[in-house]
Amino acid sequence: MKPLLYASLALTAGLLTAAAQSSGLDALVEGFRSVEVASVSDAIEQLYGRKLYMHHEMRPLFTTKFAGPAVTVLLKKEEHKDGAPASQGMLDAIDAAAPGSVYVMKLEDGGDIAGIGGLMATAMKARGLSGAIIDAAVRDVPQIKKLQFPVYSTGIAPSTSVNHYRFAGVNVPVTVAGAPVNPGDIISADEDGVVVIPRDKAAEILKKAQELDNTEHTMIPFIEKFKSIKEAVAKFGRI
Repeated sequence: MKPLLYASLALTAGLLTAAAQSSGLDALVEGFRSVEVASVSDAIEQLYGRKLYMHHEMRPLFTTKFAGPAVTVLLKKEEHKDGAPASQGMLDAIDAAAPGSVYVMKLEDGGDIAGIGGLMATAMKARGLSGAIIDAAVRDVPQIKKLQFPVYSTGIAPSTSVNHYRFAGVNVPVTVAGAPVNPGDIISADEDGVVVIPRDKAAEILKKAQELDNTEHTMIPFIEKFKSIKEAVAKFGRI
């Protein structure tokens, strides 16, 4: 086979593989947008005996529901006088993130420090990100609510990370609100909270979560009809 033809075939095969992988991820993400986070959390615990939900302090600024692959960002605590350039990497991560991504940001001991504000949230929305998960505080709440860009955080504060933190990595493993997150893991969030879905187990978790969702939604009219949760649990085995 001629070298140019071989290279062309190899490139075509690579593009097709990448397209198939992207399509598969899109289908999984769409699936997680349609199931309840509580069912996803239960599915992970039943399948693997793990608790991969974030702790209760991680709350949304407003009612929302979304899912998407994680782009992780790590900031380390360090007092300095370098100003905004020391945080440039967290901004680059936004501009490089693919549409549909979830920006997952970890600040060491960041409870009273705002990890993002209105400007970063504006950029995330303009780039088509699904939402942001901030293991720290958030500020510029009126602007973010006006944008209707979904942000979860552990609190609200008027402070800044500039001169107090330094960018330490993008797409690195982080632990956010007690849950380990790897780059590309699927983040699913709704009013109940946030759960992390390991990418390599996402298909099995989605299937189980859909089954749990279906069972629970079937139980509701049964309970209403027979006025007994005890009979419903005995029949469906779900609570």
